[in-house]
Amino acid sequence: MAAKIAVVGSVNGQLSAVFAKLATLHAKNQFAFAIIAGDLFGDGSNQAKHTDDISKLLAGKIEVPLTTYFALRHNALPAQILDRLKADEEICPNLHFLGRRTTFKTTEGIRIVALGGAHEPAQPAAENPLDEYSPNYSDTDAKVLRGATNADILITSDWPKGVTTGSSTRLTSPDGFFEQPSVADLCSVLKPRYHFSSGDTFYEREPFFHVRQDDTAGYQTTRFLSLAPYGNATKQKWIYAFSLDTKAILPATIPSGTTASPLEISSGDKKRKAKDQPQSFSRFGTQNGNAGHRSNKKARGPPAPSECFFCLSNPNAATHLITSIGDNAYLTTAKGPLSTSTTFSALDFPGHMLIIPLEHSPSASAITDTDSRRSTINEMRRYRRALQTMISNRSKTSEQQLGAVTWEIARAGGIHFHQQVMPVDRETITKGLVEAAFKVQAENESYPRFESQAITKDEDEEEFERQDYFRVWIADCAEDGPEETQLTLYLDAGFRFDLQFPRKVLAKLLGLEGRMDWRNCGQSEAEEVADAEAFKVAFKEWDFALDD
Repeated sequence: MAAKIAVVGSVNGQLSAVFAKLATLHAKNQFAFAIIAGDLFGDGSNQAKHTDDISKLLAGKIEVPLTTYFALRHNALPAQILDRLKADEEICPNLHFLGRRTTFKTTEGIRIVALGGAHEPAQPAAENPLDEYSPNYSDTDAKVLRGATNADILITSDWPKGVTTGSSTRLTSPDGFFEQPSVADLCSVLKPRYHFSSGDTFYEREPFFHVRQDDTAGYQTTRFLSLAPYGNATKQKWIYAFSLDTKAILPATIPSGTTASPLEISSGDKKRKAKDQPQSFSRFGTQNGNAGHRSNKKARGPPAPSECFFCLSNPNAATHLITSIGDNAYLTTAKGPLSTSTTFSALDFPGHMLIIPLEHSPSASAITDTDSRRSTINEMRRYRRALQTMISNRSKTSEQQLGAVTWEIARAGGIHFHQQVMPVDRETITKGLVEAAFKVQAENESYPRFESQAITKDEDEEEFERQDYFRVWIADCAEDGPEETQLTLYLDAGFRFDLQFPRKVLAKLLGLEGRMDWRNCGQSEAEEVADAEAFKVAFKEWDFALDD
């Protein structure tokens, strides 16, 4: 079903007027959500005259009539807004900050990618990184977002370089916008259905089609629009409404009225030598190592999605580790992996992988939307089975045939649940040594008893209503497909469970006791990228996300 969406250009602090007009339009059209692609707040010269509106917004006296996402353009956020965001992550009901570098999926299943701020020609120094509120971005930020693979809507503060080339649409004003090669690269890779920006003038280019990946694929087209600011003197269009159906079938022939893509991957986009990463390896920690909390704040519970290192909306997420992104989950190599690229003779990469849901949730059962929960469980299962098959296939002719062990820890007070996958010598599995090792270690630590269940390759994943459990899948990876044994350890809400328990068990089994603590297994970013790229090559045949 198509979703109706409204996109607004720069508001520049005129909050009461714009949200009132948006409320009127929403009453007639029932939009799924709105996007503010330009500056919501004014610059330093005009913020003062809009301070009353900002105060009313923070006090809840200005109603935001529907779910509205606002991006960064070139203006810094007002101090009052920054303080509210850092304290509560919410300015007021229905108003959500996209951040300067964001990838997320709406409840309607629409994938949005946003890159905001003014372009910084030089990469910021490691000791002074850009945070999620900085009205600036670098070429590296644009490159990181290319890891999202695709987008339905792309929002950028700057225009893609060359976008007006080959267009018959007249640009009424050559001022008020900036073209950037890195934005062109981003659009070329993501191939969004819609690409929105903003400036001093309205501009709508003819749709352009992208080169097909193969002869059987349909033509992906992008509509690029830049919206004028609200209240502009020439009364150019400042709001744009449209319907988007993400399930629409791509046309088999070039659509009429379209042009070829004017965008090309920039010649300067060559791989640079990777620098060593910061010394903090915590997936949930900030770059200063403060375990998910800002250094100037007291602890206040689990990180929000913008701080969680498993959420793609986090501007500091280690996206170079990502190897595949599906509709509901993604696959990434492990940071500080238990194994190395030389541990298994059949693999030229560590093989220690993570399957991570896109939704920020402590457990599958905590995902409130039934369809989303079911889709997430099924896609994580699909990734797990694909990994098992790949591992089995790669080791089929090797002296060391491999199976796989996958584990998941779900706690009601957790952060972002996920599954970890490790190759294991198949003989160790068939002899029952893996199952025995988990049970013996649990007994030694006075944990509850495991419950065991055999799962066939065609069986649907069980949907747990409980949030507190530790689960292990032990896959034989037999010739005709993986046959699994599932071990489940049910936990009480207050039970203290060692999150490193499964890694300790497998480290002992694999003779890797020296790598038991992942923080002692750090790699340079260049090494991490090399492992991720090697895995992508091996997994390509089984990566269903490439076909979707």
